[in-house]
Amino acid sequence: MSDRKSFATTCRMCGTLCGIIAHIEDNKVVEIEGDPNHICNKGRTCIKGSSAVTWLNRPDRLYKPLKRDGAGNFREIPLEQAMDEIAAKLLEIQKKYGPNAIGIWKGEGIDFAQQEHLARRFAHAVGTPNYFSNDTQCYASRHIAFYLVYGCWPLADYPHAGLIINWGTNAPISHSHWMQAINEGRERGAKLMVVDTRYTEIARQADIYVQIRPGTDGALAWGIINEMIRRDIVDHHFIDNFTVGYDKVVEYAREFTPERVTEITSVPRETIMRVADEIAAARPRIASWAGCGLEHHVNGVNNIRTITMIDALAGATDRKGGMRIPMGFGLPELTLYKEKPLMELDPIGAKKFPVLYEMRQECHTGMLMDQIISGKPYPFKGLVMTAANPVLTNANSAKVRKALSSLELLAVKDLFITETAALADYIIPAASYLEREEMFFNGSLRAAFITGKYLDYGLQTEYEFMKGLAERMGAGEYFPWKDDHELNEWLLKPTGYTTADLHTAPGGFIFGENPYEKHEAKLAAGETRFFDTPTGKVEFYSAHLEAKKIPGIDGIPKYHAPHQLADPNPEYPILLSTGARKQKYFHGRYRNIPQLYKAEPHGRLEMHPDDAAALGIKDGDRVRVTSRIGSFETTAQVMHPKEIFKGSMQHTHGFVDENVNEITYDDVSDPISGFPVLKSIQVKVEKI
Repeated sequence: MSDRKSFATTCRMCGTLCGIIAHIEDNKVVEIEGDPNHICNKGRTCIKGSSAVTWLNRPDRLYKPLKRDGAGNFREIPLEQAMDEIAAKLLEIQKKYGPNAIGIWKGEGIDFAQQEHLARRFAHAVGTPNYFSNDTQCYASRHIAFYLVYGCWPLADYPHAGLIINWGTNAPISHSHWMQAINEGRERGAKLMVVDTRYTEIARQADIYVQIRPGTDGALAWGIINEMIRRDIVDHHFIDNFTVGYDKVVEYAREFTPERVTEITSVPRETIMRVADEIAAARPRIASWAGCGLEHHVNGVNNIRTITMIDALAGATDRKGGMRIPMGFGLPELTLYKEKPLMELDPIGAKKFPVLYEMRQECHTGMLMDQIISGKPYPFKGLVMTAANPVLTNANSAKVRKALSSLELLAVKDLFITETAALADYIIPAASYLEREEMFFNGSLRAAFITGKYLDYGLQTEYEFMKGLAERMGAGEYFPWKDDHELNEWLLKPTGYTTADLHTAPGGFIFGENPYEKHEAKLAAGETRFFDTPTGKVEFYSAHLEAKKIPGIDGIPKYHAPHQLADPNPEYPILLSTGARKQKYFHGRYRNIPQLYKAEPHGRLEMHPDDAAALGIKDGDRVRVTSRIGSFETTAQVMHPKEIFKGSMQHTHGFVDENVNEITYDDVSDPISGFPVLKSIQVKVEKI
């Protein structure tokens, strides 16, 4: 008779940290349900989370290391042999080409939280500055924008808000438990405004839906700011005491009259006026969120900087119902950037995108491909990759395949043989989130969460993998902890808590109160630094950025036209936006789950009916989409005219047979973050 056990833990099928209860029999997960006692999702779980049962039990999951033989086929080898050979090859490359000829890439395929810090530590421990992650295509632009303004990433206090503004994000699909918080706020009287080019699931629920020309969000934000200043619905106490650069904001905002904003964005003047009305009525309880839909333009960072300034101008910063400033936990630093910065070894991308490297301390994945192929400014020959699949997720898939295939060593650690892993010399099986002890932290709630080793297939955790390679490469001193548990105890030691404490509250262990208006308390105490920015204040103007004197990098977040407007190409008259998330998938992941794939096996080219009619295309027709670098074929989906901006189309990435990244180009990017223009691809479309 089987012994069924149940464990409250944290789902890692995406990054939202929902609480789940995993039911396990005979060392196999048999059911996953939401944890009603978890402070984030309160018992709800999405289809991706519940489908983890199938995902974790797939027959093609990897349990043995694989090595490519001389004929190009994979064969099983012992783990110790694989580790010995990978480490030896990395050392050989470093000896031949230099210490920076290798690197490590942290992916999201298993959604490790500590993995990022461990990967960064490993890189510097073995003498290379070249750490990469998927964050240089998602998340980092927003991180940079918020940190430039606030020195942190404030989180929307939806339950207590008076006005909720969501820009280019779709909470029911991307962050289901955030939708719970939004609904809680609406039940208390909050209004919901959604700004998006597409009539998304959350847009259909909005009190105010603002359909906007792609990439022009910054102009709309400046128009709103201009109207706030004109009406004097700004918080002068907050501005005078806690911000820098307001005079420059006033001067620049004058350029964005309602008439000009309408011309740029296609948002009607009356809508702009109504938004200002709602801000005036709700302030300071303004809670907003800028999603990844804004990131992939040449003006992505500046657009997000401008949007987040609205909250500060309204006095919503760290106010109840506004934008809550997170608090730290006092954990020690796991990376080695202070001990071994290695800047003299020229981290890839640090010179071209200095702000990205300064603020994120990571190298640029797009530039990596160019450097592998060109060998300039120095050879790059060896890459360790953990749970990333850039063949599907990075721009210009053909270049990615060419680059990765030319490496002298590509070692991939993953649960499955992905499209990228199929190019590897070695594949090491990975442990899932139910097979390791790992901690996660929510700075807004001041809550910590911990997973446990509820399944055991004898697979390496990420810590064990990197520790094993480091020891073989002569850098074992930087990985002194025996295992994940011992590492976690070390991390928690300064806090006075232990992993046992965290396990007592799997629904969220509260470290302490996070009070509102921390800046006001500091002011009353005579302090002069209120936020973690160079000036200690909210920075509408960044002297640090201004001093760089790089085109497109401005002291205040000036509006720059998106790529398709700044440099239109008549040969490719249609604007393609890529990457909108689907409820069943997360980026390119989970398309190997049968029930999800069966429900949505293929991508669709979403188009406005007027655009379809002009091209002679009907719903369901096969079409070819072509950019200046390539083409792919897919199926047309003609939308309701309200659902998508006329002149633009959308296709989600991650479908192997309809890989939109075959046509996305990587040589046009945001000058601050280096993000490619995945929402501004100029294409032509024809019926096949």
